[in-house]
Amino acid sequence: MAGRAVARLAIPEPVLEGLEAHGLPVSGTLDAVEAKLSTQVTSSHAFVDELARYLIDAGGKRFRPLLVALTGHLGPDAPTVERTNEALVDAATIVELVHLATLYHDDVIDEAAARRGTPSANSRWDNTVAILTGDYLFARASELSADLGVEVTRIMSRTLARLCEGQIAEVQGSDGALPPDVPRLEPTLEHYLRVVSGKTASLIETSCRYGALLSGVEAEGVEAAATYGWNVGMAFQLSDDILDIASDHEDSGKTPGTDLREGVRTLPVLYALTSDRSGELQRLLDGDLDDTELARALELLRGSDALERAREHAGSYVAAAVTALEVFGDAPVVTALTRLAEYAVDRVG
Repeated sequence: MAGRAVARLAIPEPVLEGLEAHGLPVSGTLDAVEAKLSTQVTSSHAFVDELARYLIDAGGKRFRPLLVALTGHLGPDAPTVERTNEALVDAATIVELVHLATLYHDDVIDEAAARRGTPSANSRWDNTVAILTGDYLFARASELSADLGVEVTRIMSRTLARLCEGQIAEVQGSDGALPPDVPRLEPTLEHYLRVVSGKTASLIETSCRYGALLSGVEAEGVEAAATYGWNVGMAFQLSDDILDIASDHEDSGKTPGTDLREGVRTLPVLYALTSDRSGELQRLLDGDLDDTELARALELLRGSDALERAREHAGSYVAAAVTALEVFGDAPVVTALTRLAEYAVDRVG
């Protein structure tokens, strides 16, 4: 029962209600993923074993495995209360291992001191250890992917390329100093959306593609599920960027203005700068923000129409995600997937 409680915590309440109303089991898949994560990263080298489990044990929403489990109900090979679809469990484990690997690497790039309420691997040990741990998780994900066949492996290889392209583009567009000979990219709206598509939406798209593919959905439906996933990924990242500005630390658990300090121009910032007639916000963002300047920048952003415009933009992705589900008719899981997409915007007001 303890494992089932952990799985339920990963499911937003509006989605959980939809699942329970139609008797769709996902907890069994999520519980199996949790167990698989533990066994898949096991190493005979005690220190490697400790490192690989470090962020797994720190918790997390397991959002990507949830999407594999949900879209796994779109096809004829959907799991039941009596039977688990092992391919779905493996696919969900793969996407979570890849996600975790990128977190180890992201913390090195961002020089982050903490992750999920605990010291980051790079701050507890060092950058080399964190990078190698991420590489180890990529390797373990690749091993599991090979067991599911060429197509699953090809999909993840292309996803990893998109993730890397998105991360490199973000580095090129940041306000910080770039290494020699790295060309700078203007942080435009188009650039921002390209970064989000690569860094965030691509893996969520793949999660939904895996769920549909491995539950026996036909090719058209697999593409529809992938389209749904990409749009949900875009909506969730936009809502995270809104929360970075709009929320209080007590409400979200996140420190407001983190992206501002790191020189990342997110959607609300880009919108606010288009109406920054006095130029005050631009001047603040062009410098290294101290606490007083950060508070003023947040005040300017919250007082503009940028947050509402960003919410509307996120809402357009939610609408596109819901439209993509129409090919599945009135299948019971469509309600849960719809509520999950809507949750992306509902959580930011």
